[in-house]
This record gives sequence, C-alpha cells and structure tokens, in this order.
Amino acid sequence: MEAISNLFALKKNISDKNGGEKKSVLEGEDEVQVRITYYQSGYGASKTALGQPQNFKACLENVYHSFENQCRKLKEEQLKLKQPYVEEKIRQESELKNTETALSIQNDRLVSADQKINNIKQDISKVKSNPEIYGITDTKQPHALFYIGLFLLLPITIYLFVFYISATYSAFFKVFSDDSLTAAIFDAQSLNDAMKASWLEGALVITIPSVFLGLGYIIHMIQKGKGIKNNFRLAALFIITFLFDGLLAYQIEKKIYEFNKTLESSPYNLKIAVGEAEFWMIIFAGFVVYIIWGLVFDLVMKEYENIDKIKGFIRTKQEELLQTEQTKTKILEEIDIIKQKMSEIKGKIQELQNKIDGFILNVKQYLHYHSQYKEGWYQAIAGELALPKENKAKLIEECEMIANNHLANLNLINPQNQNIIYSKTD
Repeated sequence: MEAISNLFALKKNISDKNGGEKKSVLEGEDEVQVRITYYQSGYGASKTALGQPQNFKACLENVYHSFENQCRKLKEEQLKLKQPYVEEKIRQESELKNTETALSIQNDRLVSADQKINNIKQDISKVKSNPEIYGITDTKQPHALFYIGLFLLLPITIYLFVFYISATYSAFFKVFSDDSLTAAIFDAQSLNDAMKASWLEGALVITIPSVFLGLGYIIHMIQKGKGIKNNFRLAALFIITFLFDGLLAYQIEKKIYEFNKTLESSPYNLKIAVGEAEFWMIIFAGFVVYIIWGLVFDLVMKEYENIDKIKGFIRTKQEELLQTEQTKTKILEEIDIIKQKMSEIKGKIQELQNKIDGFILNVKQYLHYHSQYKEGWYQAIAGELALPKENKAKLIEECEMIANNHLANLNLINPQNQNIIYSKTD
C-alpha cells in the first residue's frame, strides 16, 4: 500500500522554466509506472497472504480507499472535473436572480391590486353618503320632471297604439263604405274586425305600433353618441318614420278618393294626395305625435338615469372590483408558480454546491488500476504458491468472486458514467 501511496505523490505541481502555469507531471511514462506499481503491489500482497480470498477482500478495500483519498487531494484535477458543475451553478444563480426579479414585479402588482380593491370598496361605501365627492349630483329624491314625463308618456303611448292599429287596418285591410275622415283615421272596430278576419291580420295591426316605439327607443340610444355618423343615423330614422306615415296616409286617402271619385275624376296620384288636407292631417296625427312621444320618452329616460346615478356608479365599481379580484387571483397563482420555481432552483444550486464542495472519483481510472492489482494477485497465486493446479484454479475463482462483490458494492459493474460524484453531504 505504501508504494501506491507514494505513486500519487508524483502528481504534484511544478513550475515550468518560464514560471508559467503549473501542470501534472504524471503523464505518459508516469502513467505506465503507476500501472506497473499496482500490478507489483497486488503480486507482493498475494504472495505474502498466500492468495487467501479474505486477505484479497481487505486489500481491494484498501486500494479503493487509498485511491479515493488521493483523488480528494488532487485539487487541479478536481477543479477540472468540477468545472461543468461550476458553470451550471452560475447559470442557475443567474436564473434565480431573474426569478427573484419576476417575483418582485408580481409582489408590486399584488400590492397595487390590494390597494385598488380597498379604494373601490371605500368608494362603494362612501358614494351613498357623499355622492358629490364623485361628481354625482344629489339624486336621493326623483325629480318632478321624471314624474311629469312619465305621466305624459303613458297616454301618448296608448294613443299611438290606438292610432297605428286603426291606421294600419284602414290602409291594408279596410273596405270603405263611409267617406268620413274620422272613420278613415280611427275605426273603433278595427282591432275586432282584424281579429275576426284572421289571427295573422290581427297580429299585424297589433305589432305595427311596436315598430314605431322601437324606432323611438333606437333614436334615444343613438342620441347618446356623438359624431357625424350618429347625426346621419338620426336623420335617416326620422325620414324613414315620416315616409312610413306618409305611405299610410297615401293609402288611406287613396281608398277615400277611390270611394268618392266620379267618371270625370282624374286617376289618383301623389300630386292629388299632397293637395288634400286630409292627407296631411293623417300624417300629423301620427308622425307629429310620434315625435312628441320620442321627446317625452327621451326626457323620462334621462331623468331616470339621473335618479339611478348612484346605483350605476356602484354597479360600475362592483364590476371593476370583480375584475380586480380576478386579476389578484391570477397574480397569486403566478407568485406561487414563481416561488415553486425558486425553490427548485435553490435546490439545484445547493445540490451543485454539494458536488463542488465534495470530490469526483475517476471511475475509468480506478477500474483500470483495480484490474492491474487483481492481475498481480492472480499471477502470484499461479507462479508463487506451491499448490496443485486444481487448488490454484479454485483459489483464483474465489478471489474473482471477491473482486466482483467488491465492485458490486461500489456500483462499479458496468458503470453508466465515467465519474462518481461524492457530494459534501455523502
């Protein structure tokens, strides 16, 4: 064993002639000398112990521990073997810094989200008692304009339903037997007659007023917008409504004209319709009242919106609060992911540091030396011991089992890696 230990002393560093970097002396011929020494050591130990397997086992363990201890002492070689782990540690530390930066950003976002949630909750609780702080006029009591507008809107709506039901029936379905203008514009039996004629006819005259009311609602919604496009849309809706009323008036007036015409009368046309006072009476009885309904409806809706400002403010804040809480939940999830990643990185860094602080065993080199020692042991049994051939073969077979068990205990039979890493914690 002393000869083997002395061999490792050759692996010392010396300065070159120019005082440059140090290098290992054990190269080429020195490596051959090491192999020979392992062979000779095995040969001598076997000769002394008469090749006994028990002694062989102890010698192999001594050889391994001696090799291991010397590997620990060869700092330059260890630094070379550990370099990949040092570089990986540096990369992991850089990744850890990036992750810590990401965590700091997410924590800032979390603080901002919590602050925003608190502010929203305070706004919701304060707006009822101090709406003026948030630019909301006092709307605790509904304005009189709302009640007045609602009071006017209801009868006008009923009027429009009655008018358009009668006018639609007169224009599309009624056969005139009376030239009275009142019967042309308003027929008290129009709905009953339409329902008796057909349910489809009744459905048409009932739903026609809803079309005009729907147009009025659309006009109100469009008025909330701004820009030239909205102005064109408003003008188009008013023109369409006026034309529809005009067609109804034209059709009703035509039926009256056809009922009253004589052989000398000219064919009915637009020029004749425009010249008749009844034509304009029908239009104004519908279209002008419809305009009035639209203005009153717009007033009522605006007043209702004024009444509902606090509720609208709270509703908006509640939606904002929900979105902020969802954002906070996502931030917390991201923070958990980042923390988990940081924990994994720190674990990797610690593992790499343990490897760097430990030492690396050159498996390939040890197996080669192990083989040389074993060969010397077997050669001594074959050449030095005065035993029958069969006994020598049996003794070598037992020693081979000892050698295989030794390597198996070290997990060095068919190793997957060229080096074994012994970390600081091992």
